[in-house]
Amino acid sequence: MNKPFTASVDTELALFDRLESEVRSYVRAFPVLFDRGSNTTLTAADGREYIDFFGGAGALNYGHNNPAFKQVLLDYIERDGIVHSLDLATNAKKAFIEAFERFILLPRSLEYKLQFPGPTGTNAVEAALKLARQATGRSNVVAFTNGFHGVSAGALAATGCKDFRIAAGISLANVTMLPYDGYLGKNIDTLDYFEKLLDDPNSGLDKPAAVILEAVQGEGGINIASTAWLKRLRELTSRHAILLILDEIQAGVGRTGKFFAFEWSGIVPDIVTLSKSLSAYGTPMSLILMKPEIDVWAPAAHTGTFRGNNLAFVTAREALEVYWSDAKFEEEIARKSAILSSELESIAEAFPALELSVRGRGLMFGLVCDKHRKFASAVSREAFSRGLVIETAGSYGEVLKFMTALTITEDDLRRGLGVIRDSVGAVQTTLN
Repeated sequence: MNKPFTASVDTELALFDRLESEVRSYVRAFPVLFDRGSNTTLTAADGREYIDFFGGAGALNYGHNNPAFKQVLLDYIERDGIVHSLDLATNAKKAFIEAFERFILLPRSLEYKLQFPGPTGTNAVEAALKLARQATGRSNVVAFTNGFHGVSAGALAATGCKDFRIAAGISLANVTMLPYDGYLGKNIDTLDYFEKLLDDPNSGLDKPAAVILEAVQGEGGINIASTAWLKRLRELTSRHAILLILDEIQAGVGRTGKFFAFEWSGIVPDIVTLSKSLSAYGTPMSLILMKPEIDVWAPAAHTGTFRGNNLAFVTAREALEVYWSDAKFEEEIARKSAILSSELESIAEAFPALELSVRGRGLMFGLVCDKHRKFASAVSREAFSRGLVIETAGSYGEVLKFMTALTITEDDLRRGLGVIRDSVGAVQTTLN
């Protein structure tokens, strides 16, 4: 049984308040000293257990300390396997590349070269944008409303979130923001505007080097680009010799039910960025996929001290072998997705006064309340008090964001959804 909150929590966190920067974020929403994690269970220092519906903001698709990877990692360390290598060739890196080609590229008939930039998502985006600009000789990039691509300067220029943009402290240039699919309403195809700008030589739009987007926007509120819209975007960019970059950092690695979120539409991007759950163990790793003809880099033109994280290569390779060697994992995600979708629809129907809606794909869902912008944060706080960790998303924080591990058991999934249902019920009376 979970222990009640005690005053000792404040004492345990006092050190962080005193010495850690004010920039810290998640600890403010979830003020507990965490100690251990196993799949989708987090255990605090005082023994209290929490169901994890947060999933490291998409970095823990395979759960905490997945036993399928733990032993191979321990064995690698025990035998003094190379840990830091820059871009030197290592056995760990070789094994990952071979597995990625075998289990991901070849089954999908994808022909890409691989680049390992600095091990963060934002660095992968920075490298992708630089590469696109070098390959085309153009500087402008098109990005979309509510998109999130990172918080370093180049990636931030392509990010819509006001709070992140303000924090830059400088002008964010060389990016044109356009409306994402559905941004102007269900019956308006926002690509009509983009096509008009491209076709009109006097539109004022500098021809882009690239278009960058998420097939499913995470931080933006679980907004899903339709297959028709993505196919049209691919056709437009191809016709105008503009590179198409798909940011799969949060929506990729199985999160939407397929390894890549763009797979649902059948398109093939020119460049793909991956990070977060790619390492499979929460260790830093990122990857850029590029069509071979786009690989115009000069040696060391984009470098980084920690682009050779061999511990991540070891667990990432094992994850491909264990989970992506056949269709069983995708089938498991689909089964759990049906449960999640059905239960969220049931919750929405159970509280008609809140006018809730549900959107999502795979195990990436949002419970949306446009009527009450404080709904999602209130439910998140209430759920946390009941032993469940879940975050919010959207322009106004109006989306309760479900990012549980893909490996969650059905029992834990249903138990967590029960906590959400009870939390919505408790919060409803405070909003009406």
